Amino acid sequence: MRSGRWRRITGQLGRSIAVWAVSTVTMLVLAGLLPDFQLQSADGDSATRIAVTAALGAGAFGLLSALVWPLLVRLLLLVPALVLGLLVFFLNGSLLLVALRINPSGDSAAAPETAVIVAAAMSAVASATGAALAVRDDDAYRRRLYRLADRRRRAGPPCPATPGTVFVQLDGVGHDVLRDAVRRGLMPTVARWLDADRPTHRLTPWRTDWSSQTGASQLGILHGSNHGVPAFRWYDKRRGEIMVCNRPTSAAELQRRAVEHTGDGGLLSADGASRGNLFSGGAAENALVLSVSARRGRENRSRAGYFAYFSDPANAVRTALSFVAEVAREITQSVRARLRGQRPRVSRGGLYPLVRAFATVVERDVVVAAVMGDMLAGRTAVYADLVAYDEVAHHSGPTSRDAEKVLQRLDRSLALIEKAAEHAPRPYRIVVLSDHGQSPGETFRSRYGLTLADLVRAGCGLPVPRRARRTRSGAEARAAVRAALRRPVEEGRERDRTTGRPSEPIVLASGNLGLVSFPDVAHRLTKEEIDARHPALLTTLANHPGIGFLLVASEKHGGVVLGARGAEIPLDRLDEEPGPLAAFGPGAADAVRRTHGFPDTPDIMVNSFHDPADGEVLAFEEQIGSHGGLGGAQSRPFLLSPLVCSPPVTDGSALVGAEQVHRVLRRWLHEADDPRIPLTRPAPAAAHDPAQGDRRPAPAPAGDPAECDPRPAPATAGDPASGGPRAVNADDTRPAPADDTRPAARTGTRPTLPRLAVGDAPA
Repeated sequence: MRSGRWRRITGQLGRSIAVWAVSTVTMLVLAGLLPDFQLQSADGDSATRIAVTAALGAGAFGLLSALVWPLLVRLLLLVPALVLGLLVFFLNGSLLLVALRINPSGDSAAAPETAVIVAAAMSAVASATGAALAVRDDDAYRRRLYRLADRRRRAGPPCPATPGTVFVQLDGVGHDVLRDAVRRGLMPTVARWLDADRPTHRLTPWRTDWSSQTGASQLGILHGSNHGVPAFRWYDKRRGEIMVCNRPTSAAELQRRAVEHTGDGGLLSADGASRGNLFSGGAAENALVLSVSARRGRENRSRAGYFAYFSDPANAVRTALSFVAEVAREITQSVRARLRGQRPRVSRGGLYPLVRAFATVVERDVVVAAVMGDMLAGRTAVYADLVAYDEVAHHSGPTSRDAEKVLQRLDRSLALIEKAAEHAPRPYRIVVLSDHGQSPGETFRSRYGLTLADLVRAGCGLPVPRRARRTRSGAEARAAVRAALRRPVEEGRERDRTTGRPSEPIVLASGNLGLVSFPDVAHRLTKEEIDARHPALLTTLANHPGIGFLLVASEKHGGVVLGARGAEIPLDRLDEEPGPLAAFGPGAADAVRRTHGFPDTPDIMVNSFHDPADGEVLAFEEQIGSHGGLGGAQSRPFLLSPLVCSPPVTDGSALVGAEQVHRVLRRWLHEADDPRIPLTRPAPAAAHDPAQGDRRPAPAPAGDPAECDPRPAPATAGDPASGGPRAVNADDTRPAPADDTRPAARTGTRPTLPRLAVGDAPA
């Protein structure tokens, strides 16, 4: 035991000396290359003195980085996260200037801008050297991983032996996109899980609600109810304001409504962690969670996840360098697309390169590090959202080369999470899912030269601008950036829309879903009332070639779907006569009927045209990959689950709606033998209030997984001896042995750790 400890100390000392030597050489090389960086006096010094000066400077810089940096980052938690990422270079440069100033062996000096370059280069070289030296040292790798864990949990009670669950949401990745990426070798980790000979996971598609966007889907998945969320943004007549799913105040209100509706705190209420999400899911530990980002006080931990990552200067510099590289990559790709005359295309200028870099680098790195820390801390349930693909696909297209590169990096993130599970104090099941897909197509504005708002104004007989104004993109990553900068999401601009003439309609967009509301009327207008106010409006919209169908209330039929050439079909006849909904596939009628029953459904719901042949839709926002309505791949996300979990559905029926996905995930947590997680949600305590609409949970449909036998009935189970699945009788509904889900030998000694470089952080 003692000899082993001395070997570890000797190995650590040897690595430190080696890193010091390489840093010294790096400083000497940079001093020779950069004219504003010197390690000798003006009169010249001997080579020995210059070498000593470089060695002392490199040593001082290393010590300051190790000792001062974590304290500096903790103090800078008050600084917005994006600003902190950009300050990394300057903070490192300041530490180098201090190191040179206290160096007693020579007149070393550097210009401030040169110090930034030298510090970044030295940190990167030191990180790479340490990673290379530690690749064969299992103890060093283990210590590196454990620094990501929450230190407060180490002093707590021992972790239970039951499996924990990590839910990783790949935002916007559709089922078909994932399958194609696996087939083409873009995602080797997922391909290994789905290997036909020795699979460990099953891939299941599911169908979203009409509102196929993160706000509705994630609220339903995490809190079990998305009742009353018709779109990404809509006008709430009861509150007299526009609700936006990625606005912190709106997200907090939607979460409160969901908790009130279900009477349950959420999927993550029992020892859970929420990372990078719009909603908390009831988790006590939150990082980059929008619904709690507006809170103030010590209980708000929404941005504490930054410290776990940026407290390591090597991580900070690596992420900052990747951030700059991603900005340059986006600018290059945008210019190339413009020069080639690529169509369809949307503007990618302004702040978009920074937004993309935040989503694909900073948010990903921080969230993945936080998930690894949660696993090493032994938390029961973790839910994390990676928004990188969704943000890039909005502007480059769902199947573009840009989006494919993001899928490759996301697969590497899944591999890191899988590797961390091997060293966690309890076994973990990794579930990967998406909240929606994306449908390609040009924008409504680019095809017809006018926006949906212009078309509505024309139908109302109101003046229409001669030039169509550009609409904004509602991409989720922008909310994460604004929350990190502590800026409200379009707060002022959205409210300004309600202060114009009260008789003018408010027209909002959610991908290829449009919403029209008349704010001067407190109730939802019927078709008859709209025709009386604006006789040409509904006809103008329904007959436009870019619009697929409309949903409006009706005094005679309760609700009707309107289409071209006078099509008018009551909701209760859609199953026999789908009319314009026929092009949108199975389940469209049920989705429309469900949204019609929401208390805040707008006066007119507009769904764009959809071409079933190529899956294209026409976005009412500035997006060439869009989601939010019906049509194409946007409504077909995926659920990738371990075989040790019971099948999502057992009777061959489809998995429909985010609320049903919530029940499946809750069942899997219940199967892990955690008595704190009930199989079904308790009934809401509040009585039904007719004035507020129907706020009761919808009954579970026939064949719903929540009504199935809660015991696992896997077709295969992990075989510790072979490392792969072992065959199990398909009729055997007994749960697999607990050992099947755990890594080998957890008593007495830890399993052998992999030879993985510390530098294998998200690229």
